[in-house]
Amino acid sequence: MGAAYEQLLYEVSDGVATLTLNRPEQRNALSPQLLSELVNAIGRVRDDDGVRAMVLRGAGDKVFCAGADLGGFAADVPLLDKHYANDLFLEFFRLMPRLGKPTLCAANGHVLAGGLGLALSCDLLIAKEGITFGTPEINIGAFPYMIMAIIYRNVPRKRVNEMLLLGERISAADAVDYGLANKVVPEAEFEAAVDQWASKLASKSPLLMKLGRDAMYRQDDMALDDALEFLRGQLTLTFSTEDILEGVSAFFEKREPEWKGR
Repeated sequence: MGAAYEQLLYEVSDGVATLTLNRPEQRNALSPQLLSELVNAIGRVRDDDGVRAMVLRGAGDKVFCAGADLGGFAADVPLLDKHYANDLFLEFFRLMPRLGKPTLCAANGHVLAGGLGLALSCDLLIAKEGITFGTPEINIGAFPYMIMAIIYRNVPRKRVNEMLLLGERISAADAVDYGLANKVVPEAEFEAAVDQWASKLASKSPLLMKLGRDAMYRQDDMALDDALEFLRGQLTLTFSTEDILEGVSAFFEKREPEWKGR
């Protein structure tokens, strides 16, 4: 199943929605239109009960995403217009942790600048061998402000400082070491690895995946005592679901669970 976007591909198969940034000639740079279509598509993923997991990737095999269109940085437009042009970035970064469904970034090309923010907004990230990660904004007299709130929540501070202040790229293997990526896969095995993880994510209880994933993000900014009380309440809520009963029964009966979603 597809949807009509001009700069984004949207497909759903076996419960997995695949969103592909589709501007390969522009290194999948984030134009206002692409960002608008991406935000719209994520809303569709959230609202479609037939979708149980999401994959985010870039068209082509060179660059996953090179970040924002640089032309807008020096454009002769009013400063307030430039300020509000970033609204879609904020909306994307706010939507992702509230999606209620697991997300996987298939980093099939270089992950750069604002593209790193998109990638790290996903729950999991598989990197193709040979790609690089980087925040080169400082090299052109800019700074990756918009993704700082995301990257510092994913990566140890000194590692982030190194990336942001030096503006140098790191290898996919270093990205795993830094904590940006989960694993690196050879090019010949990349698509199979992405499909395997996406299928596994889609096979879990959609209700428990939503409850658990929501809790992951909500507790992140809570004080310890508040987080513990909140998580205890979520555990009690889980005990009230039919899916936990089905999951435990299937475990003891040595069969695959049939999730009810309630």
